[in-house]
Amino acid sequence: MSDFLGVAGKNFLIAGVANKKSVAYHVANILEKNGANIILSVKEENAAAAAKLFPSAGIFNCDVEKEEDIAALGAAVREKYGHIQGFVHSIAFANFSEGVKPFHEVRKKDFLQAMDISCFSFISLANALKDIMDKNGSAVTISISATNMTAESYGYMAPVKAALDSAVCFLAKSFSRFSNVRFNAVAAALLKTSASAGIPGYLDYYLHAERYTLRKKNLQTEEVANLAVFLLSPLSSGINAQRVVIDAGMSVNFFDREVIELASLGAKTKASAKKE
Repeated sequence: MSDFLGVAGKNFLIAGVANKKSVAYHVANILEKNGANIILSVKEENAAAAAKLFPSAGIFNCDVEKEEDIAALGAAVREKYGHIQGFVHSIAFANFSEGVKPFHEVRKKDFLQAMDISCFSFISLANALKDIMDKNGSAVTISISATNMTAESYGYMAPVKAALDSAVCFLAKSFSRFSNVRFNAVAAALLKTSASAGIPGYLDYYLHAERYTLRKKNLQTEEVANLAVFLLSPLSSGINAQRVVIDAGMSVNFFDREVIELASLGAKTKASAKKE
């Protein structure tokens, strides 16, 4: 097997595998196919499913809302594997059980829970794993392509992801005091995952975003995973404290002719309806 990526035989921890639609699943799958040893951190209710997906992986239960679980994860991985070359944080949660509310009506407990699970857990994992991380290792988290684009259905998760992007920079600086561990974020455009399915109205946004991509085809989850694995690998050794955007060109295509024509047609149809 060719080891172009330089990951064969190395240990990587992936947090967030839920099912085959998740970014974490694809990251683990690509790493395993390239000869890496994968270690999975999952919530207890996802452990059985993760074991079926990756029978040879080391699987550890960890609820990132519990600091003792994160500390125990670090100790358990050290005991079994000794060290790791990197880890991926692919965990996010927002409580939309009451639907999408205007941003100024977001409940404090929901905002802080989302911040804890989606952002602070990355910091906590880095701290728990710092003593077993290879000095030239890599940590990757999954963010979004634009935190200042006010997609209302995404609600308060954009500010949470903005905090995550900032945490990437501060972790990179902090770890540079004693290592060359790199921290980066994969800033992905809209994806079709189980997590996104829980966002009210998400499908409409997903289909709308597809019109803006230069290739007229939305980003695929495996493409995001490919970038994450590259950032884990030694090939990306010069990339640190960055949010690497992957959006199939969506961000540069605001004035796409097809979208403009559709918008103009819609405006004319509305105007005609008002006259009638």
